[in-house]
Amino acid sequence: MRVSESYGWSEHGLCRSTDPDRLFAEGAAQHRAKTVCTGCPVRTECLAYALDTRVEFGVWGGMTERERRALLRRRPTVTSWRGLLEQAREQYRQQAEATDATALDTVLRAG
Repeated sequence: MRVSESYGWSEHGLCRSTDPDRLFAEGAAQHRAKTVCTGCPVRTECLAYALDTRVEFGVWGGMTERERRALLRRRPTVTSWRGLLEQAREQYRQQAEATDATALDTVLRAG
């Protein structure tokens, strides 16, 4: 995969309208910088990119460099964070759909 293909998601990041220095803050300011990622439509892709390419600095996908390093140490056998995170997102979506369907069925039966 070419870098341009793996990085095209960045055009849709909420951080594009943020001062880049805010995302490369130090200390407690990093936790404030993570709020930029809240609700971002490409948060998963951003985090996967940072983990797969071992980005050392800044807030990416809602995680600080320290948080990413800790995650990489806890899961050293992961070969593709992109694949793992996409799979987790799909499982979450399927569970949410099943829960919604169950709740709707319960409401319809009660009526």
